[in-house]
Amino acid sequence: MGERGGTGAEIRIIGAELADGLELRTLGLAARGRPELRVSGLAPYLGQGWARVVAVLAQRLAALDGAIPAELDLAPEVTVGLVTNEGDLVPVPPAGFTGPAGDWRRDVLLALFPSAHS
Repeated sequence: MGERGGTGAEIRIIGAELADGLELRTLGLAARGRPELRVSGLAPYLGQGWARVVAVLAQRLAALDGAIPAELDLAPEVTVGLVTNEGDLVPVPPAGFTGPAGDWRRDVLLALFPSAHS
């Protein structure tokens, strides 16, 4: 997946299977002065859907003027927290979410992509 912006820089999403699950990361946000996104520990069945979520987040981050917010609303009822970890931005459940992160990740997909129910 990639996106071309006004600077001509492309943003790519790459994945790797690690011992604790799938990891997705962006390459190209740094060229726009933003930290790269990284999601680790994904269940493999969430990989394609979360690649789409990371793409939406990357688009939003690339278009931002100013500081990176602690949370981004991707749709009604879908808020993603953003924390910095080892120089990367990591999507996390929003403030107030009390369940397991795996449940939140699945719920984000179902809310953003209703066809994932089938």
